[in-house]
Amino acid sequence: MDNNADLSTAQFDVIVIGYGFAGANAAIAAHDAGARVLLLEKMPHPGGISICSAGGLRVAQDADAAFEYLQKTNADTTPHEVLRVLAEGMTKVTDDLQVLAQASNAQLTYKQAPGIYPFPGQDTFGFAMVAEIPGFDAKKTYPYATALGAGSLVFKVLQDNIVARGIYVRLATPVTRLTSDAHGRVTGVVAQINDHAQTLTAPRGVILACGGFEADPAMQAQYWQGKPVLSCAYRGNTGDGIRMAQAVGADLWHMWHYHGTYGFRVADYPLGVRTKRLPDWYPSAAGGEPSFDTSIFSDAKAVKMPWILLDQDGRRFMNEYEPYMQDTGHRNLDRFRPETQDYPSIPAWMIADAVGLSLFPWGQPLYNDPDVELTWSQDNTKEVANGTIGCAQSLTELATAIGVDEHQLTQQIAQWNAACEANKDQAFGRPASSMLAIQQAPFYFIKTWPIVSNTQGGPVHDARQRVLNPFGEAIEGLYAAGELGSVFGHLYLSGGNITECFVGGKIAGREAAGANAKASA
Repeated sequence: MDNNADLSTAQFDVIVIGYGFAGANAAIAAHDAGARVLLLEKMPHPGGISICSAGGLRVAQDADAAFEYLQKTNADTTPHEVLRVLAEGMTKVTDDLQVLAQASNAQLTYKQAPGIYPFPGQDTFGFAMVAEIPGFDAKKTYPYATALGAGSLVFKVLQDNIVARGIYVRLATPVTRLTSDAHGRVTGVVAQINDHAQTLTAPRGVILACGGFEADPAMQAQYWQGKPVLSCAYRGNTGDGIRMAQAVGADLWHMWHYHGTYGFRVADYPLGVRTKRLPDWYPSAAGGEPSFDTSIFSDAKAVKMPWILLDQDGRRFMNEYEPYMQDTGHRNLDRFRPETQDYPSIPAWMIADAVGLSLFPWGQPLYNDPDVELTWSQDNTKEVANGTIGCAQSLTELATAIGVDEHQLTQQIAQWNAACEANKDQAFGRPASSMLAIQQAPFYFIKTWPIVSNTQGGPVHDARQRVLNPFGEAIEGLYAAGELGSVFGHLYLSGGNITECFVGGKIAGREAAGANAKASA
């Protein structure tokens, strides 16, 4: 890995753009299939948004059951043959991870974890995870990154495999364009190398694995109804791969769908802060109290959610704790009000009392960025002291602070407390075990915004990860992997993007390495 090396005379067969989970898997697979691989990353450090993830690979025992579940959660937005390949990959990815783990002497673990929603095939799923790497300290190896879970462990395994193979990596090297021949075949890229544009050829193919558009407000404004939406983890994903693919004729899909919840702004911090990751829960088909998923996060104290959300009129408007809040938690904030031409819940107000303040940290900063650092106090008192969280000594003072009618506010709080007393949220169906009354002064409040963890939209690809044009024809020499054009078009399956990075990355790498192999040998 030498960022000073001259690439003008270097010979590569395949160029991979983006060094996260997908790009690493694609590079490894292309190398192992006999290709000379160049892995380019525009940021000065690798890992992308992948390193911030929980790190659980979604796996399945039965491909048919997994396929049936994926069909339901995708609501006919993704071709069956593409979903079938992912479903089959979910039954094999544990073996692939086990092979890769040898480079780090990593120890793996498996946990059974059904899909959240009660669809056919729900019970076939689990998680494969990297449990431990001897001698590895994430804070020392990746001091510029924070992880939701084991994302840093997974990335370390992949990075060790890249190093062991001698795959050429160049960081701080943005790719700005794809190059094509007279027939429309993608032949290489234009990269910014030492502040100069340089064309690099890839006779077998280019693989786009450079993530989505979490950090591009302009693109979000074109595709999403609610705005603004705050990116919670990574400033490097600005839609570069989407624009490059469009420029050579790619069709797009799933651009509306992003994986996200709600969270906060913090002064002088360039990212949004998502709320603390609470355990997901399984809706009960019989309408009874749901069960909670502790397959990755087992902190039982976190199940009690101390807040409610109010819109700008002081009205509660949603279930603050949906089954998979980290995927759909933002959607209720997106409502547009035509009669007043505004978004009454952007921002919303999060409200809690003195008891709720001390339960656990409300915010969970995530980032992969050497210029970013933020910690959140365990009892939220630091955030109160610095003004991130506001404090009011009475409901009257609270109404004034958030600019709502006092009668409306007191009525909403009284209704919520009555629901807590009755142990049932008739209005929005929040799980009874998560409910906590708001009654002990002082009262605390914070503006709350839609948060994007990662996007799902991007170029359409087929089951071979080949990028397609609007007529369903493959753009020769161009492949996509990972969250750039993810298959998830309606509801997300936790851990699904990570497995998609492994399964799709491997397919893309092999496909690209095999393309015109004889001509470039």
